[in-house]
Amino acid sequence: FGDWMQKYLGRAKSLPDQMRVFCASLTDLDTQVGRLQLFEKLIARGVGFGCMHFGVEVPKDRGGAEFKRWIGGHYEHQWSCNPIWDARFESFPEHPISRGVRPFEIRDEWYFNMRFQDGFDTAEPTQIDGVHFTPVLAAIPSEATRNGPYVYPKGPYPHIQQAVGRKESLLWAVERPDGGKGFGFTGGHFHINWQNDQFRRTILNALCWIAGVSVPDHGIDSDPVSDSEIMENLDPKGKR
Repeated sequence: FGDWMQKYLGRAKSLPDQMRVFCASLTDLDTQVGRLQLFEKLIARGVGFGCMHFGVEVPKDRGGAEFKRWIGGHYEHQWSCNPIWDARFESFPEHPISRGVRPFEIRDEWYFNMRFQDGFDTAEPTQIDGVHFTPVLAAIPSEATRNGPYVYPKGPYPHIQQAVGRKESLLWAVERPDGGKGFGFTGGHFHINWQNDQFRRTILNALCWIAGVSVPDHGIDSDPVSDSEIMENLDPKGKR
């Protein structure tokens, strides 16, 4: 974010009603001096905070405790896993993020077995110490998915294999006692998935929700994304 946000926070007596932070990657969050403290200040002032895919991963000793407080949990290296698999979402809890979303199935690099705040490692809505936790998208990985290989490290991990049949939270939402909102979403690896209307609606709903925007009963509408549109504005991919 650079110095501009630090300066902005220092000058601003109040924040815009609909300000929120959405992160798809937080690689440097733990190494950049003051970034965790900056996020702490933002969230303490009621700013919504959402993280997607690589954005939910932080080192457990440099950001892990904060993410548990801010969004309910995070990806933890060699506790969580990151296989590519087809997740089927058949039912949804009553929540603004799920409004208008119909059952769908989609292939993605769905992280699961997240390191949640104690008591949030469940596929059912719950409330602990005034924090409302809602697993909005949850699915059951197959035994083959749990057996690997994962993207990295390849695994498999015995504790992942032993939990066969368990439903996993892949998008969850938290509402804190101070009114602040947050969500974590483990999918988002494949850009083409934005063509899926239900996938797209879910994330649009989530962004509006953490920003304090009312989500209509039918959810947030958006135009279909064509094959040509999905290829627009992509950065060149370098050699690996």
